[in-house]
Amino acid sequence: MPSLALVTLVVADYDEAIAFYTDALGFRLAEDADRGGGRRWVVVRPPGAAEGTGLLLARAEGGAQRASIGAQTGGRVGFFLHTDDFARDHARMTAAGVAFLEEPRHEPYGTVAVFEDLYGNRWDLMQPR
Repeated sequence: MPSLALVTLVVADYDEAIAFYTDALGFRLAEDADRGGGRRWVVVRPPGAAEGTGLLLARAEGGAQRASIGAQTGGRVGFFLHTDDFARDHARMTAAGVAFLEEPRHEPYGTVAVFEDLYGNRWDLMQPR
């Protein structure tokens, strides 16, 4: 059965992206392999994610890719991080310096707040009902 495994996220720097996703968001570094020529295969996974699910952090190469950093979804929320304890994770992320763009709100589908990653990509932190 097909499944979505990785989603590429274009980043400015491997190490700063790894630090943000592991320290501020609590992801785990699943793989960091040298591919030669300054390129690396870097995969981070959120806590509790299925083994195949994660973000491939790809350092931008060239002007077009650099221009897409932080705007990969045209300013829309493009990533959705589910939690089983919104208050815990919101507090931990806020303490780690994550920039939330709104106060938590309660919607029919769950508790949610939009935040930005270190490059400005928008995410939903959501505890589904």
